[in-house]
Amino acid sequence: MLLILTALVVLALLVINEFWWRWRTVHGEMSRKFIHISVGCFVATWPFFLSWRQIQFLSIAFLIIVCLSKYFKLFQAIHSVQRPTWGEIFFAASVGLITLITQDKWIYAAALLQMALADGLAAIIGVQFGNRRRYQVTGHPKTVIGTLTFFAVSFAILLAYSRLSGTDLPVNSMVMIGILASLIENLATRGLDNLLVPVLVALLLANY
Repeated sequence: MLLILTALVVLALLVINEFWWRWRTVHGEMSRKFIHISVGCFVATWPFFLSWRQIQFLSIAFLIIVCLSKYFKLFQAIHSVQRPTWGEIFFAASVGLITLITQDKWIYAAALLQMALADGLAAIIGVQFGNRRRYQVTGHPKTVIGTLTFFAVSFAILLAYSRLSGTDLPVNSMVMIGILASLIENLATRGLDNLLVPVLVALLLANY
C-alpha cells in the first residue's frame, strides 16, 4: 500500500506541475525546478518508510515513465527547457543507483538533497538574480550567485546530515565535499549533474 501511495504522490506532483505549466502561470524553467525540488525532497525521505528494494523498483518504474514521457511528450513541463538535456532521466536513475552505494538512510537523504535542494535553489536564484555576474563553462551559461548558492545549500545539508545522523563529519570535509559537488554541477552538461552529484556525495559519505 505504501508503495502505491508513494507512486501516486509523485504522479500527482507531475500532473499538478503539468497543468501549472500549461496554464502559463509559471516560467518553464521555474516549473522544471519546482518538480525537481518537490519530487527530490520527497524521494530523500523514502528510506524512512520504504524498503531498499521498493526504492529500486520505483526508480526503474519512474525511469521508464520519464523515457516514455520524453518520447511521447506526455509531461511537457519537465521537458520544456530549450537546451538539450537528459536531466530527468539521470534524476530517475540516481534514485535507484544510490541504493547500490549505501543503505544508510541519512546518507541517501543527504545525497538526494544535494540534487534536489542545492541544484534546484541554485538554478532558481541564478535565474532571478544572476544576470550581472555570468560566466560560461564549456559553452553553458552559469552565474556566480547560483554557484555560491549551490555551495551554501550543499554545506547546510552536510551539516544537518552530520548532526542528525550522529556522524562527526569535520567542517573541512563538508567544505571539500561542497566544493567538489559545486565543481561537478558546473562542469557536468546535459543534466549529467543530476546523476554525478548525488553519486559523488553518497560515495564520499559512505567511505568516510
